[in-house]
Amino acid sequence: MERADYYVYVYIDPRSLEEFYYGKGRGSRKVIHLDEEGDNRKVKLIEAIKAAGRSPMIKVVAAGLTQAEALLVEKTLIWKLGRTLTNVSSGHFAEKFRPHNTLHLDLPGFDFANGIYYLNVGDGIYRSWEDCRTYGFLSAGQGKKWSDQIRALQARDAVIAYLKGEGYVGVGIVEEPAIRIGQFLHRGRPLSSFSLRQSNIYECAEDSEKSEYLARVKWVASVPREKAKFKAKAALFTTQLIRASLASQPVTLRFVEESFGLSISDLLGGN
Repeated sequence: MERADYYVYVYIDPRSLEEFYYGKGRGSRKVIHLDEEGDNRKVKLIEAIKAAGRSPMIKVVAAGLTQAEALLVEKTLIWKLGRTLTNVSSGHFAEKFRPHNTLHLDLPGFDFANGIYYLNVGDGIYRSWEDCRTYGFLSAGQGKKWSDQIRALQARDAVIAYLKGEGYVGVGIVEEPAIRIGQFLHRGRPLSSFSLRQSNIYECAEDSEKSEYLARVKWVASVPREKAKFKAKAALFTTQLIRASLASQPVTLRFVEESFGLSISDLLGGN
């Protein structure tokens, strides 16, 4: 049985009664910071309190916890106070919490059941953005580690297509989860019956692990590659990953909304 002897503690400045550090541990862990050395904010504040002839107030917030419970309580408290704390780390479970300063926004993954995802088009020898745009899909394949990424998309997820070296080229809604290319039909016909820019997309079509998997997408807004939307040095999100959540990227979401003239909140809300 897992031990439940962890606790979560807080350091309080006795001069202002403001909380400035949260931690978790067991035994005498809560007092270890009193003798720490260094030049971080926490150490400097403790030294200033001591120089004023006082000692930090140390209080246990929750006790009798398992390690996992303590980590979650610690992170919750760190998230609540955010920038007013001297904690260097954002804590465990950080990816499960809403980004700070976003309570005034509607965020996918938090305020909507569906998510919004960055999708790398992977334009090249196996697929073409022009085909994706014309025939309503996004794809990945030539190996399970890539196809698994697009197969994780669910119906009603919002997707933002990115073309490497160019920028964002489309915003759409997933209509059907990804299936093997041999099963994918456009207007009742297989893609092979159309004039594809990149016919190599059918390579390994009979191999369940290497085949391309296509998610059907209804493009709400899209542009040709020469009109891709991007702005250098604007902190816009990009990655070489096939798929990545944009739930914690408000700057990028705002740029995409303005560039394509749409509301992602409306898309996810079904309007």
